[in-house]
Amino acid sequence: KPVCTRSLEPHALCDTFHGMYDFALDLHSWLRWATLIGGLVATLTAFTSGASGKADRWALIFMIVMDIQLLFGLALYLALSPTTAAIFGDFGAAMRDPVARFWAVEHVSLMLLAVIMAHLGRVLGRRARTPEAKRKRMLFCFALSTILMIAGIPWPGMRAGRALFPQ
Repeated sequence: KPVCTRSLEPHALCDTFHGMYDFALDLHSWLRWATLIGGLVATLTAFTSGASGKADRWALIFMIVMDIQLLFGLALYLALSPTTAAIFGDFGAAMRDPVARFWAVEHVSLMLLAVIMAHLGRVLGRRARTPEAKRKRMLFCFALSTILMIAGIPWPGMRAGRALFPQ
């Protein structure tokens, strides 16, 4: 369990903080699957259905799930995670450690880019003048967003890897 800082005493507050961290991390870990599935389905429907209402619905679902995932990720990154708190304590040393660098820079950067690409795909798709342009824009953006997510996930076997399913 993460160590509480002195500012989080008394212990009841410390327990609440750890409970929020554990809950947010577990939810963030489980939501990764919904986000990946949403990205894959949005990409496939953009490829197969083109400019249909089905592609628009999956684009919206993908964007919503990405936004929820982003909110939990930012809460973990900026407020709840003892890992990022330690990293921010000595950012220079964190950059020399591959695991700390993954959490401090690589994971958050790749995931922010993935969220941006998901939003961009939906916006550019809606603004396209032709169905073919809409299909191409959505397909490119959603595929790139999904690839960025896959690259930024801490898969088992990586230095910073985590379990596929939280326990």
